[in-house]
Amino acid sequence: MKDRFALLLASFWWGSLTTTGFLVVPMAFAKLGSPVVAGNFAGQLFAAQTWVALGCGIALLTYFRSKMVDGVAPAVRIAISLIVVALLLALMQEYAVSPRILARNNLKLWHAVGSGMYLAQWALTAVLLWRMAPSAQKRAA
Repeated sequence: MKDRFALLLASFWWGSLTTTGFLVVPMAFAKLGSPVVAGNFAGQLFAAQTWVALGCGIALLTYFRSKMVDGVAPAVRIAISLIVVALLLALMQEYAVSPRILARNNLKLWHAVGSGMYLAQWALTAVLLWRMAPSAQKRAA
């Protein structure tokens, strides 16, 4: 049961990143008319996404911590590394990059940095989800 819940958390994290970054925010810029209004809305969405990442990431770290009975298996070490790096990216994006974007401080540079960090977080959670899925499928069969 814990394995399925952890898989659900990983899929929720990746899915929320996918939906927010690749569907909702581009649609906001296309439909809201004003780039300032769309940008403010996108900033609020990305802030909420950071909280989703923190919730899912901390819960997943707790799950993988429970898997460390007799030492750390390489698969668990990799999963923990993916989660920690993705969480760090989310936090850096929210507290280091986002304020610079909101201040319109070298906007082009910081927007590119933030987009790259978001894409990296998305890729890390995709790898985590991919690595978790086969083991859950074997147990379900």
